[in-house]
Amino acid sequence: MSTEVTRRNLFQILGTAPLAAAALSAAPQAQETQGQDGQEGSAKPYQRQTFDDRQWKTVGVLCALIIPADERSGSATQAGVPEFLDDWIAFRKEQDGNERLEAEIFGGLMWLNRESNRQFQKDFADAQEAQQKQILDRIAYPAKAAPEDQRWVKFFNTFRALTVGGFFSSKMGVKDLPYLGNKAVSDWKGCPPQIWATIQDRMKNGYKGVVEAKPLV
Repeated sequence: MSTEVTRRNLFQILGTAPLAAAALSAAPQAQETQGQDGQEGSAKPYQRQTFDDRQWKTVGVLCALIIPADERSGSATQAGVPEFLDDWIAFRKEQDGNERLEAEIFGGLMWLNRESNRQFQKDFADAQEAQQKQILDRIAYPAKAAPEDQRWVKFFNTFRALTVGGFFSSKMGVKDLPYLGNKAVSDWKGCPPQIWATIQDRMKNGYKGVVEAKPLV
């Protein structure tokens, strides 16, 4: 995985906005719990619902690799995303009446450990970061992945989308954006001319993401 990918690039890389958006609906419940290092949520320890100890360790490492700590905020693991994922898998299992998501995530975690042990004689969470990224490079870029890795590409796409959705719906992630929320303004001047010019240019080329409107004068 490229070390130059920033949080701001992640949404463009994912290409899975519907999945990430759906994940946000379960985030508030999970984000009220304590993160793995106790940096977020209440003081009450989180009670796992799905992951066993080995999976939990792998999830914590994988989340931190997807969104590592930087000068703006902590990692996805520090934001409580492993707890969010555990809660989301349990929620989907109950709501959907099947174990498809659980099987996909569990299967992917098992594959990571299997590949790490095959190549480096240790579990994924215990491997060096360069070794972990070597494995992830095989499944992080769908267009470059080998046919035999496509199943694990799908797993990583799902896991990455949920990690991003969980992080940016946590208190830490919202602060990282930063999202300012609804703020009263004394004088609304409409869409800035430079933004409107960009929108008009895109509409000329067939862009249908906005409705026909004019900026206020």
